[in-house]
Formats: sequence, structure tokens, C-alpha cells
Amino acid sequence: MVDEETEGPEPADEGNEEIGKYVDFVIEVPETIPILSAITHSVALQLLAYYTARARGCEIDKPRNLAKSVTVE
Repeated sequence: MVDEETEGPEPADEGNEEIGKYVDFVIEVPETIPILSAITHSVALQLLAYYTARARGCEIDKPRNLAKSVTVE
């Protein structure tokens, strides 16, 4: 049997209106047909990564640790 605390948090269910009371922010992704859901979720996660990097003060246009085949001018 697996202890629930070791599994980490679970995403909120669709339409959970009360979740905003318990968290700092909520990322709402619009409902769409299943074949397009990967695109809408990817955009939301890319925006999360962008704003997290900005908040941390990271160089967004000059990423570190890229393969040598990629060059940044």
C-alpha cells in the first residue's frame, strides 16, 4: 500500500471553484476537444516557466547548459 503523502499533490478536478481559497494561484486552462488539450496545456506551462524565470531573475534570452550545437548571439 502506498502512503498518499509520498505521492505528492494531485491536480484539482475540473470545475473546482473552491480551490482558489487554498492556493496562491490557479492556472485555468480552457476546456477543448481532447486532441487539442496538449496544445492548450503546453502554452499554459510555457507561460508558467517564463514568469517563474522572470521572478527568479534568470536570463530568459540566454539560457545556460545548452548543447554545443545551439549558439546564442
